[in-house]
Amino acid sequence: MNQTDINFIYLDGCPIYDQLALEEALLRADNENWCIVNMGSPDAIVLGISSTPEEMIHLDHLQNNPVPIIKRFSGGGTVYVDQKTLFITFICNKEDTDTDCYPKPILNWGKNFYKEVFDHEHFDLNENDYVMENKKIGGNALYIRKDRWLLHTSFLWDYDIKKINLLKLPQKTPEYRQGRSHKDFMTSLSKFYPSIKPLLEKVPKKLSRHFSIKETYNEIPQGKLNKEHRKSLKLIK
Repeated sequence: MNQTDINFIYLDGCPIYDQLALEEALLRADNENWCIVNMGSPDAIVLGISSTPEEMIHLDHLQNNPVPIIKRFSGGGTVYVDQKTLFITFICNKEDTDTDCYPKPILNWGKNFYKEVFDHEHFDLNENDYVMENKKIGGNALYIRKDRWLLHTSFLWDYDIKKINLLKLPQKTPEYRQGRSHKDFMTSLSKFYPSIKPLLEKVPKKLSRHFSIKETYNEIPQGKLNKEHRKSLKLIK
């Protein structure tokens, strides 16, 4: 049986704003399947579409070291991203993944894929987060458009808790958080793996078990990006 095609793009150090702009274009103005991997983005804070900087960020603490604040086109929580954040995004058609276009089936599809990549007994999906030993290693943003869906995950290869503490605790938190501080609630992949390179190599390898891959390295498809489509992504400051 012929496998479904998927475009695999690895972006090295792409600013998260540029990545999100590409994702929105591919979601809204394209009908192919995509997997985007990016690591090395400069520092930025990314808000969900319904969040505001005042409610999610300690803005007074940000004055001495300002970073771009971005409002993405999808939902999800607020994240501080930097060069040690690993982004992996899937943009897929329902019929090509046999996945219902609802949050839980999409998150479970991602969980099953990442189980193959991480191959670790303590990796799991808890509510809307990917976790190791019940601590958050990856936050998700979802967008569903008819029979097409996007799953954007920000994985913590490592992080600086001083940066994370610039974010306020959201009013609504997952039940499994149980009131834990950022430090006690989160963990990093680097605590479980000696190097990120084998993990990065595993992504296309495991993907090839499910798709026929068309691979591109460090090249944004400008033709796709320039297609006419609704743009909800915003650079706030």
